[in-house]
Amino acid sequence: MREHNIQLTTPEIAALWTTYIQNSATMCFYKHFLQHVEDSEIEHVLKESLYLEERYNEEIRKIFTKESLPIPDAFSDKDVNLVAPPLYTDLFALSFAYRVGQMTVPHYATVLTKIARSDVVAFFSECLKTSTKHYKHALNLMLDKGIYDRPPKIPYPKKVQYIQDQQTILGTWFGDKRPLNVMELGEIFYVIERNYIGMIMLIGLIQVMRDQEIKVYLEKGKKLAEKQVDVFNKVLKKEEHLGNIPVSMEVTDSIVSPFSDRLILFLITTTSSAGLFLLAYAMSTSMRKDLNMHYSTIMLDVAKYGEEGLEMLIKRGWMEQPPQSVDRSKLL
Repeated sequence: MREHNIQLTTPEIAALWTTYIQNSATMCFYKHFLQHVEDSEIEHVLKESLYLEERYNEEIRKIFTKESLPIPDAFSDKDVNLVAPPLYTDLFALSFAYRVGQMTVPHYATVLTKIARSDVVAFFSECLKTSTKHYKHALNLMLDKGIYDRPPKIPYPKKVQYIQDQQTILGTWFGDKRPLNVMELGEIFYVIERNYIGMIMLIGLIQVMRDQEIKVYLEKGKKLAEKQVDVFNKVLKKEEHLGNIPVSMEVTDSIVSPFSDRLILFLITTTSSAGLFLLAYAMSTSMRKDLNMHYSTIMLDVAKYGEEGLEMLIKRGWMEQPPQSVDRSKLL
């Protein structure tokens, strides 16, 4: 049997399906941003973002059609109001592209470790290569525009050191007395950064949301993001680091929503799931008990928040079901 006739495995279907849904959602945001962007350099990044995601989704449609798999409904132009006034400034649009890159590059890298069919491997290899190049473009422009706040720095160590015998899991290394190490400092910075960008997004979405149930949910999300920024900035300041105070990326005064309620609720719920994964990763790199306590407490809050959003999507009939295996008990 030639390889191109091999049926897609479940991880391959999952990767293609998830990528298609997520791309369709962020494409709606890029289309809105492009209606109003004034900065030509940022416009180029946004056009490139939209072009890549449209190209990826077209390839996924071809694979699904060839395999006789249903193409997801996902999100479309019906979910974005292209005549709505701008909701965010150009700088936020750039930070959105940067943040999407932070999520998609590791997504494609992880997918490549779980798939084997040659055409799917080739597709995601190309996604990883082009998305990495595009992420670097967005990052460099963030630096040029002065809206990338660099992670904390430390004096370079003078020599290699080892953990001493007395610094066991019950001692000071895994306690809360020693200084933060570079792994812990880096992860704290990124927790603050992504929650700050999330706060700005939520301010705009709350401002235009008319559905009161969803509005209350978004307000909870904003408070949860604020909590994470506050908790980890206090940790940095306690350690005599300056804390992370990102440059403001403003929301306009528009009260007209550019996005469907379904798209907004989906995006916030799925980004919460991504946040949970990243908090778990940050916790896995930490060797201080006080940090792990912060991470575990916040992870519980984020998990509850994401579950609440998922329940709302399902209740409203807005949650598209991933492909499932046959329930053989119903065939008896």
